[in-house]
Amino acid sequence: MILIENTVISDDIAEKFFVCDLLKCRGACCVEGDLGAPLEDDELPIMDEILDAVKPYLSPEGLAVIEKEGTYVKDWEGDFSTPVIEGRECAFALYDDKGILKCGIEQAYFDGKISWRKPISCHLYPIRISKYDQYDALNYDRWHICSDACSHGEQLGVELYKFLKEPLIRKYGEAWYQELLEEIKDRQEE
Repeated sequence: MILIENTVISDDIAEKFFVCDLLKCRGACCVEGDLGAPLEDDELPIMDEILDAVKPYLSPEGLAVIEKEGTYVKDWEGDFSTPVIEGRECAFALYDDKGILKCGIEQAYFDGKISWRKPISCHLYPIRISKYDQYDALNYDRWHICSDACSHGEQLGVELYKFLKEPLIRKYGEAWYQELLEEIKDRQEE
């Protein structure tokens, strides 16, 4: 484990290879699982604020779910996530012309309609954050749907922490990320 400030980082994040391969997985992380994307409390008002700008990017089915359930739902443990369409894909997901699931929020961001890219849990995936009173635990969420991403990352020689540089900096800051790089470098030199 790597300890930086108030975070505990799994060794897998430094050691495992990973680069998404959308042509193979087709955005499976937007459709698989029991719930939608986990949301942090400070993201809830943002979800409401961006809705009008994001609506043109969403499917009729996604819009119907959002109109019925809202931009987020509370699960049995009291955590918030995005709503899903009939127990499947995230209501904010859309299929492109190749049948690949993409994020409607992110598409609006790329088009300059909003300044918020997407929920941090999506941006950081497959890293999942477990929040505790004194620290955040960052773990690699290994899942068969990402096996092609593991192979692709290994072929390219890109570890998870490098692939997720941008969202890690978004979440914890540049200084935190530089300290992570130093910790990993020190371990490799041992």
